Amino acid sequence: MAEVTIYEGALDKGLEGVVACTTAVSFIVGNTLNYRGYTIEDLVAHSNFEEVIFLLWNNRLPSAVELEKIKSDLNKNMTLDSEYVSALKTLPTDVHPMTWLRTAVSLMAHWDKDANDNSTEANMRKAIRLVAKMGSIVCAFEAIRNKREILNPVAGKSIAWNFMRMLKGTEPDPELVNVMDTCLILHADHELNCSAFATRVTASSLSDMHSAIVSAIGALKGPLHGGANEQVMVMLAKIGTMDKAQQFVKDALNAKEKVMGIGHRVYKDGDPRAAILRKFSKTLTAKIGKPELYEMSVLIDETMNKEKGLMPNVDFYSATVYHSMGIPTDIFTPIFAVSRVAGWIAHANEQYEKNRIYRPRGKWQGPEGLSWKPVEDR
Repeated sequence: MAEVTIYEGALDKGLEGVVACTTAVSFIVGNTLNYRGYTIEDLVAHSNFEEVIFLLWNNRLPSAVELEKIKSDLNKNMTLDSEYVSALKTLPTDVHPMTWLRTAVSLMAHWDKDANDNSTEANMRKAIRLVAKMGSIVCAFEAIRNKREILNPVAGKSIAWNFMRMLKGTEPDPELVNVMDTCLILHADHELNCSAFATRVTASSLSDMHSAIVSAIGALKGPLHGGANEQVMVMLAKIGTMDKAQQFVKDALNAKEKVMGIGHRVYKDGDPRAAILRKFSKTLTAKIGKPELYEMSVLIDETMNKEKGLMPNVDFYSATVYHSMGIPTDIFTPIFAVSRVAGWIAHANEQYEKNRIYRPRGKWQGPEGLSWKPVEDR
């Protein structure tokens, strides 16, 4: 058998430490996350989601004119085509919302005239439509399963504002719109994570943009990736009360079970996004009269740090933030997709620009030299 040079550190360890590509989209530097060279703290303090979308796609901040244009383009493309909505209504809703979303985004391609055009210009038009409609699709799911009218977006309003209105059916609280906009910024990209890598692998075959995004949604759905935020809320509900939180963690550690939302493959001194969300969690849980959710989270956080030296990731405090905003638990991960689609598109476009199809090797561990035998001789 021919010898194959393989990096031993990558074997069966989720490619940990392996550099798979060069990228200028986002990068973890020290203990913070950078989008195109701007720290997440700087962007949260001064920017908005629409501006961050432009930044991720263009490697620079927009001028005032460019910012208004991308806001306008996104706003104009938020409304779902009536025939597409009719098709969505035929999909069963007694499934996980991410299952439904995966199908709905794949279905989008049937109504996109640029679906099979992989030119730079066509991909930018598809990018606008995918980001603009992702929130509308998630809100359509919530409306359809609750037998409510699907609301159309309001002209001149942001993605965060329209998402909150279409999801809940009422004029959104400005404070919660600001929180949602911040969450969208925080989740917009995160280096070469599982779903970004899935995006790039699909794009590397020169498959279309919709296929790449559907691949990403499939990866995000998993409880070890985007699905962790939903599982954090399930965990808190299971614990129930403050006095049981510390013992729950110790029991989980003794049983070698994962505590959802804790720990990160890259951040060893804490996820900077979690630090921002923790402040929102404290304020919002108190506002709805459930401060124990925050207090329980802090106790779990501190216990895990003391016992294992592990700190929370972005999913941990986002759970109580979304819950406090009145968002159904199973919609937490779809919100992740509403934001992260901007980053996925940036990665897909970067892959298209300097493409070589991904084709890694595996280290053979099976038998060799076997010969086929007739079934009666086996």
